[in-house]
Amino acid sequence: MSSATRPLYSGYCLVLFTVMGLAVLAVNLFLTDLRRRRLVAGTVSRAFFRAAGIPFAVEGLDRLPQVPCVVVANHASYIDGLVAAAALPPDFAFVIKKEMLRVPLAGLLLRRLGSQFVERFNQHKGGVDTRRVLKLAATGQSLVFFPEGTFNEIRQVGRFLGGAFTTAARSGMPVVAMAIHGTRAVLPPGGLAVHRLPIRVEILEVLSASDARLRSRELIASAVAEPLAP
Repeated sequence: MSSATRPLYSGYCLVLFTVMGLAVLAVNLFLTDLRRRRLVAGTVSRAFFRAAGIPFAVEGLDRLPQVPCVVVANHASYIDGLVAAAALPPDFAFVIKKEMLRVPLAGLLLRRLGSQFVERFNQHKGGVDTRRVLKLAATGQSLVFFPEGTFNEIRQVGRFLGGAFTTAARSGMPVVAMAIHGTRAVLPPGGLAVHRLPIRVEILEVLSASDARLRSRELIASAVAEPLAP
């Protein structure tokens, strides 16, 4: 794609994303079943990548355990949540930073999808949010975390925060390491320029909660060929 046509393509993707997101929200406001709402979101997410001409592939779904689990994935771009929703079955609640509640309409849609919001900067509020997530996990709800918590322009896999692994250990769930390839190149941090490049999601390994924090980070870093942050 030439530098002259990239702004047009990026604008097209932004309009496409907005229109499809509003359509998902409109439909999901009237659906009472949570799994069906997530199914709609996942289906439309995959449709977005097709309409944008972005090759999208998922490998290793058969490695997902047949019991509730905690999925942890690397975080390199604003579209990682969309990618995970497109890749995973509609049985997962996403654990998301609380700042997303302030994004117009996105917070409402994420609530309708059963997402859980956690405070990153206030220790007391963060503790309350963590206890709420633990209670949800105790009901057998599978969860998705981006344990780096955020991302930046540096090409690396950051340190993993402990929330996902504490939740898995206390609820007796296995941890699943999942690598997201290509999103840093498709929508680089710090801008809105979209590049028509492939995205691939890879389910790597099922781990016990006791050693998953270090092992999952190592597996993901090796898979995406990015260094571990010091």
